[in-house]
Amino acid sequence: MLKKRYAAWMYRWETKLTTLDENRVVRPLEWGFDWIEPFLREHRLGTAELRAAVSDDAGEQEAAMRHINEILIQHSDAFFGYERPADFRLEERYPQLFPTNVRPETLAHDAALRKQAENGELPRAQYLRFTSPERTRYPENDLVNARWFPAPAHKDSARPRQAIVVLPQWNADAFSHNALCHVFNRMGISALRLSKPYHDIRRPTELARSDYAVSANIGRTLSACRQAVVDIRCCIDWLEEQGYEHFGVLGTSLGSCYAFLASAHDKRIRVNAFNHASTAFGDVVWAGQSTRHIRRGLEDAGLTQDRLRALWSSISPISYYGKFASQASGGPDKKVLLIYAEYDLTFPREYSLQVVDSFRRHGVNFEPRVLPCGHYTTGETPYKYIDGWYMGSFVYRAFKELRREKAVRTAAGEPSDTAEAEEMLSR
Repeated sequence: MLKKRYAAWMYRWETKLTTLDENRVVRPLEWGFDWIEPFLREHRLGTAELRAAVSDDAGEQEAAMRHINEILIQHSDAFFGYERPADFRLEERYPQLFPTNVRPETLAHDAALRKQAENGELPRAQYLRFTSPERTRYPENDLVNARWFPAPAHKDSARPRQAIVVLPQWNADAFSHNALCHVFNRMGISALRLSKPYHDIRRPTELARSDYAVSANIGRTLSACRQAVVDIRCCIDWLEEQGYEHFGVLGTSLGSCYAFLASAHDKRIRVNAFNHASTAFGDVVWAGQSTRHIRRGLEDAGLTQDRLRALWSSISPISYYGKFASQASGGPDKKVLLIYAEYDLTFPREYSLQVVDSFRRHGVNFEPRVLPCGHYTTGETPYKYIDGWYMGSFVYRAFKELRREKAVRTAAGEPSDTAEAEEMLSR
C-alpha cells in the first residue's frame, strides 16, 4: 500500500514538472531529406531513395526515409565518421545561462548573471571552440562550444592524464552539469562540458528552446544526432592533442543517447556513464511526457509508434548494442554505468529495462543503478544527490581502474592504450 501511494505521489510530481514549461511548440511532420542528402551524396549512397524523396506520395517518402535509415545503420562507421577539425582553439568569456523556459525564477537568475558580468563580478570561463564536421544551415550551431574544466596538475608526473566529456539533458541551460565537472576536477579528472547541437550558445536566434535537436522534422533530427556524435569524438581528438590518455563520456537523457552512439563507434572512450537510458529513439519521443508536443505533430500526419521507430532507427542505441559490445570485447574493456528511474514518464521504465536485458544478453560489463524517482524529479532534492553519488563514485572508480591497468601494462612492458589508439586511427 505504501509503495502504491509513493508511486502515485511521484507520478503526480513528475507530471507537474513536465508541464511547467508553456513555450513548447507543436510543429508539423517534415521528412527533411535535405538534411541527410549531403552525406548520402558524398558517400554515393541512397540514390534511389533520394529520387523517391521528390515524390508527392507520402507513402513513397516514408518508405524512402525508412530505407535511408537502413543504409545509415549498414554504414554507421561512415555516418558517425568525420574529418578532424583544424581550428581547435580556446576562448575566454563570461558564462551565460541561455535559459529555455520563461519561468520567473529562471529569468531572474539570467538577469542576475548578466548584471554580474557587466560589473565584472563573474569569473570568466574557458571554452573549446571548433567548427563541427557536420554542417547545417545555422552558422551559430556549427561552431561547437564546450566549457573547459581542466584538473590541476597532479604531483605525480607519471600519473596518466584523464578527461571526460559531459553532455547534459535536452533543453539544458548552459550551467547544467557544471557542478559535476567541478567534482571530477577534485578527482584529478578534467572535463569538457559540451553544448549539444542547437543548445545554449549554439541555439539559433529564432528558437526559444532547443527544438531542432529533436523535432517532427525527421531528417533534421538525424542530422542533429550525427552532429552531436562527431562533436563528442572531436572533443576526444582535442584532448588527445593536449596529452590526455584515458577518456570517458557522461550523458544524461538525450545526452546519454549521444554518448552511447559515440562510444559504440570510438574505442578510445573507455568510461561510460549513461544517466537515463532507453532503447529506440522513436519509442521515447512517442511515449515520453516531455515530447508530447512532437508526437502531436507526428500523429496529425498519421504516423504510428512502430513507423516512427523505423524512421529514427539509425540514431537508436538498440541498433548498435552488438557494435558497442564488440568494441568492448575487441579491445580494452569499456566500463559502463547504466542509471534509470523507477517512475520515469519521459524515458518509460519498460524501455530502460530492455536496455538492461540487452546489455546482459550482449555480454556488456556494466553496473545498473535504479533511482527511486522519475526523469524530471532526478533534478530535485534528495534525488539529485543520489544520482550525483552514483555518477561520481562510478567515474572515480572507473578512472582509478584505468590507472591501475596502465601501471600493470607498463610493468609488463606492454604497449599503452594511447599507442593502440594511434595505431587504430592511422589505419
